[in-house]
Amino acid sequence: MQAIRAALFAVATTVVLSSTATAQDYPSKPIKLIVPTAAAGIGDIVARQLQQKFSEANVTIVVENRPGAAGVIGTNEVARAPADGYTFLVGNHAVLAMLPHLQKVPYDPFKSFMPVFLAVAVPNILVVHPTVPAKNVKELIAHVKANPGKLTYASANTSGVVAGATLKHWAKLDMLHVPYKSAPNALQDLLPGRVSMMFNDFTTSLPHIKSKAIRPLASTRLKRSSLFPELPTMDEAGVEGFDMDSWAGIFAPANTPQPIVTQLNTELRKIIDSPETKQKLRSAGFEAFSSSPKELDDFVKAQLAKWGRMVKDAGIQPE
Repeated sequence: MQAIRAALFAVATTVVLSSTATAQDYPSKPIKLIVPTAAAGIGDIVARQLQQKFSEANVTIVVENRPGAAGVIGTNEVARAPADGYTFLVGNHAVLAMLPHLQKVPYDPFKSFMPVFLAVAVPNILVVHPTVPAKNVKELIAHVKANPGKLTYASANTSGVVAGATLKHWAKLDMLHVPYKSAPNALQDLLPGRVSMMFNDFTTSLPHIKSKAIRPLASTRLKRSSLFPELPTMDEAGVEGFDMDSWAGIFAPANTPQPIVTQLNTELRKIIDSPETKQKLRSAGFEAFSSSPKELDDFVKAQLAKWGRMVKDAGIQPE
């Protein structure tokens, strides 16, 4: 891992970071990773893993959680930060692909940031409380229709909002939406059965699935996840085209020196591609990815278009 520090210093001869410091000094102070969500979420877990790996090379990474306004506060902080290579966003599907379709945001998903690296994807799954007598999505739809207005679905984030609204709209279901600020809060009510179901990420759901406190019915991507290959997809269950993944990647403020972005991408790929890191992420319920900045840029563009279609198809009106 000493190669990380050597490589980052090697960027030095080509770029001016500010009027007083050249890239020869980089990094001359801690590098800040802004996570626009609370601790223990997808982005936070990724950031902590990177923090640990960089510390082995004596490169200081400071992880700062900036939750609020569904992630807008932390995301906008990075958009407004100096483009000097010392502040990066652990961006995700919600703040960069979904929220722009749901509300007015103070940043542009593309113009405000430079993509650096796609790190992980996490399948979302539909889970129900065991008192719901459904073993698959078709049985769930039939049960809800037989009990109009009696069942509830929780949402812990914008993904849960869109996923729940999509199922409700597609199947013409009469059930109540109960929003929460975070997955742990929503699970606190799902586990004792105060709410009937929710779409949640695989990572935070897994311990409760293993203990049989909640029952998984389907994953939300088109193809089955390698993390849970026996679980059918919503598409297989008949909700055609249902395709939602949670993901996280690293983004820099616009105009960050390209050599810094390129070199950071190189070092991040070495970390994520290592068998040790892949196994750690997999055990946490993540599928590790490795991308170039251009591949991440193309990915976000496709995600933005996809979420726009899903928001429209679900009948959700922007705020």
